[in-house]
Amino acid sequence: MSDSEQRETDRQELPGKPAGKEFQKEFEMSFGSNIEFLDLVQEISESITRMAGFDDEASHWICLSVRESVANAIQHGNQQDEGKKVGVRFRIDRRRLLITVSDQGCGFDESSLPDPLDSGNLLKPSGRGVFFVHTFMDDVTYHNLPQGGFEVTMEKRLKHTT
Repeated sequence: MSDSEQRETDRQELPGKPAGKEFQKEFEMSFGSNIEFLDLVQEISESITRMAGFDDEASHWICLSVRESVANAIQHGNQQDEGKKVGVRFRIDRRRLLITVSDQGCGFDESSLPDPLDSGNLLKPSGRGVFFVHTFMDDVTYHNLPQGGFEVTMEKRLKHTT
């Protein structure tokens, strides 16, 4: 679908959304790398998923993905250095919810992560966060930022009934 076709799709009337206008909401936050912020991130994620129109089950899995990504950014990316920031951005449009989590760490190579489903890893208490994110979200991308740091972008498509 071309960009102009997608913009036209975005203008179509949806329940509770004004027709003829592109619909987009965005929320962004930044905080020091302290694990105590996870509950606040969880509450905000729940509010955003409700605002976007996800049901309770989808909201649960999206929020788990956000929580895991933020925990990874704090613990692994920023090494729990409270002087380093974690950023979280939510963007809702007519088609999807995009969530971006960034840190000031050096990133990682996803292919180097151990397989959490390998029999030797099944009983380990950690190592499933990236697997969960890929399982529960529709699309996930990782990349290094040009100014330094690392970013994960997660997409969950909205399911509209017409």
